[in-house]
Amino acid sequence: MIEKLFDLPDLWERLAAERRPIFLWGTGNGADKILDVCEVRNIPISGIFASDGFVRNRCFRGFSVTSWAETKGLCGDEKPIVLMAFASARPEVLENAKRIAAQATLLAPDVPAFGEGLFTRAFAKEHRAEILAARDLFSDEESRRIFDLVLTYKWTGEVSHLFEAVSDPTEIEKNILRPEQVQIYADLGAYTGDTVQKLAQVALNLQTVFAMEPDPHSYRKLAAYAETEKRFSLFPIQAAAWNTAGELQFDGSGNRNAGALANRSAALESRPVKIQSVRALPLDDVTGPTHVDLIKYDVEGSEREALEGSQKTILRSFPKLLVSVYHRVDDFFALPLLLQKSFPEYNRFYLRRDAGIPAWDLNLWVTKE
Repeated sequence: MIEKLFDLPDLWERLAAERRPIFLWGTGNGADKILDVCEVRNIPISGIFASDGFVRNRCFRGFSVTSWAETKGLCGDEKPIVLMAFASARPEVLENAKRIAAQATLLAPDVPAFGEGLFTRAFAKEHRAEILAARDLFSDEESRRIFDLVLTYKWTGEVSHLFEAVSDPTEIEKNILRPEQVQIYADLGAYTGDTVQKLAQVALNLQTVFAMEPDPHSYRKLAAYAETEKRFSLFPIQAAAWNTAGELQFDGSGNRNAGALANRSAALESRPVKIQSVRALPLDDVTGPTHVDLIKYDVEGSEREALEGSQKTILRSFPKLLVSVYHRVDDFFALPLLLQKSFPEYNRFYLRRDAGIPAWDLNLWVTKE
């Protein structure tokens, strides 16, 4: 199945050849990125609609924002193309997506949250060997199933593949995480402490947590939570996980595009940005000689730098690694290959994914068995 993909038109080629009307669902950063690609590739957009409750009397990029009912009414009996231009894992939004998919051809273009580049047939062919090599790294059939579905989605934009590409959290806990083994945990990109609290529910032997979060607003909530946590020692650190100590220019916009300013997509140059200077630290400087059992990397496109800044900790402890592999266009294959090259002692690679559109919350687990 994977080999056949390389000879098929990609989503953008398909849209350029489409004769049906194409509508955008949603406004915001994702819509800006999609509209920019459509303009470059001469893909006409017929209109923009928003979810009920978000329509209001407004315009976006020269289009009046309407409702889905109004948009569908313009098409008569014709089934239009709908491009979903925002991300969500909320059950009610996913149910609404399924309803729209029953009345239109619903697609969700894969535009990276950070950095440049676009997943196209030309990009895939250029990186074909790496894509197939990354697939071969995975240690079980479930990982290859998720990889194949995500790759097919990226190629076609068809959301049906994402509805299938969902992992069982109880299986992850039992077969990969094994929470009873986790005593020392490093959370890079700890946000408000939500992932710490989630782990603490199952890791009953948890003793110490190092939680790094650069965003000032999120950090305040993290620090407040740390003051209330009595079961284990929680050390909040207001810093970006990086490969060297210093200062970083940070986009503090307060949404999922917040992160190191160097990672900001050129497509968002016209968007307002709240630039802040934040401290950057390697994890090695935080943990010192402490043995660590688990490290989570969800650092908004800075996973490579954060891994480089963890080398001493990793080589000392060989902890389980949980790495987000969806922020940049090549993360889903480049980061597994980077880890295998940098730390050949690791011999188990697993890919798992939470529900949602687009292919976000795609997680790589790496263990040394």
